[in-house]
Amino acid sequence: MYFTHADAVWTAHPQLRALTLAVDDVLGMKDDPARQERLAPRVEERLAAHTESEMPEIAAWRETFSRMGLKPTQYRCAAEALLRRYRKERNLPRFHPLVDYLNFVSMSFAIPIAVFDCAKVADGITVRPADGSERYETFQGDVEHPVPGEIVFTDAEGNAHSRRWTFRQSARSVVSAGTDRVLIVAEALHAAAPQDLAALERELTAGLAGAGVRVAGARTLDSGERRLEFPHA
Repeated sequence: MYFTHADAVWTAHPQLRALTLAVDDVLGMKDDPARQERLAPRVEERLAAHTESEMPEIAAWRETFSRMGLKPTQYRCAAEALLRRYRKERNLPRFHPLVDYLNFVSMSFAIPIAVFDCAKVADGITVRPADGSERYETFQGDVEHPVPGEIVFTDAEGNAHSRRWTFRQSARSVVSAGTDRVLIVAEALHAAAPQDLAALERELTAGLAGAGVRVAGARTLDSGERRLEFPHA
């Protein structure tokens, strides 16, 4: 199993940094609201200080989307979408113990985080411009084909697991009650990304260990270190 970015992505976005973690034993992770409650004050502090669009982490994504021809108010990275919803409702839907925890980590760092069920991914994931042949499965059961040139997370069989680089995830690899091994990806484009992703890795390593989940491999990718590889379960 691997995770990597195509050369075209690094050429266009040399400031990109990506934290990648291979995680095992998710099946035994129990629901514990205390994980989210511990992070909630930091989320509140962020929202009290700035709107989502004013946060440097989010502003960098908005600028990138604008350069790609996407309207930032129409296409928001996952962290911005979560913060926006939380600001309005002070609550988030519950999905799965791991996803619920990652949503609060994402908001507390204002960095988008994706998580993929490795059993539903063919060989690995490459982040690259779409050619239009990829298959993206919606949660309504439909199949879409990405617009050529949009950034997708695609596997070796042409399944698109996310579209438009917004971490809009496919139904194909979403974490479910039967998920045991996952790939977690956090990407950042702002100036302090290296330091912030290092802090995010510390949070995830400690938080997952406390939940009885094992990090089998972790790496921060940049233009010089572009690939994470880990053995199949």
